[in-house]
Amino acid sequence: MSDPAASDYAAAMRTAIDASESARGRTSPNPPVGAVILDAAGAVVGIGSTQPPGGPHAEIMALREAGDRARGGTAVVTLEPCNHTGRTGPCAVALIEAGIAHVIHAVGDPNPVAMGGADRLRAAGVVVESGLEADAVSHGPLRAWLHKQRAGRPFVTLKYAAGLDGRSAAADGTSQWITGPDARAHVHAERAKLDAVVVGTGTVLADDPLLTARLTDGSNAARQPLRVVVGRREIPADARIRGDDAPTVFVRSHDPLDVLAALADHTDVLVEGGPTLAGAFLAAGVVDRIVAYIAPVVLGSGRAAVENAGVGTIADALRFSIESVQTLGTDLVVVAVPKETGVT
Repeated sequence: MSDPAASDYAAAMRTAIDASESARGRTSPNPPVGAVILDAAGAVVGIGSTQPPGGPHAEIMALREAGDRARGGTAVVTLEPCNHTGRTGPCAVALIEAGIAHVIHAVGDPNPVAMGGADRLRAAGVVVESGLEADAVSHGPLRAWLHKQRAGRPFVTLKYAAGLDGRSAAADGTSQWITGPDARAHVHAERAKLDAVVVGTGTVLADDPLLTARLTDGSNAARQPLRVVVGRREIPADARIRGDDAPTVFVRSHDPLDVLAALADHTDVLVEGGPTLAGAFLAAGVVDRIVAYIAPVVLGSGRAAVENAGVGTIADALRFSIESVQTLGTDLVVVAVPKETGVT
């Protein structure tokens, strides 16, 4: 077999990204990293992802699977190997001790406590490269974690469902179900990968949601996000959100900054309803992504999906760039991110 080619490394990084995605939601506060070990000839001999807190990191899992075949090989990792000792030892040292000759990572580690792995590897004679599939990694499984490292707060996604006219509820207040089963299944699959789901008291009082991540058969997913209820109104003692299906906290405030302060230990947060809460988070400038589920229906009247976002004139409109559009059954899911400052 010939030496590894660039295509081997690219394929390995795509596999590492898949491994990273499989760990999303299970690793917080650690990043959901993926790693692949190639032997000296370029064959995949180990695949690993970060384990829940206190467990091995991705590189360690991949090295365990590779065993002696790692010697003289290449480690392809979504994030720069760590260089510190916490609940586990430095991954950079583990790679050196395993005889890895070449390390390729997609993005550098911005955490000042953990960074420096690349320099440590180079000092030990390991060839280190960075930047392979950096966009796919930084806009994919590591997006929320990287954002928190740089911004110091959780990554906030605003999610809503609406008809073609932008309304999320009919004139009588009914809102279930605007979207179809494929879109709803997609929402539940995403919930299972999140740290927290946020709703206002208005949504709880109107819809009495469970706010859990559920499988297609209606049973609860193995992992549940923290349920967060925002507002000062009292919630009935028999509200479903008070059940034991998932942990729940109450934030007695209308200020999004208070909500984020209460979730300071969390990384990936979803704001799921309703229009008043959505508008408050947008007005506060703390929405990092919008995921809009658009159904081919027209309600004609009723509440809009977003209200009171702090926009008084078209010149002050909050501008977003479309990141992706996907068809889910009869519905569309549109993902948008804020435009860069100065971009029109």
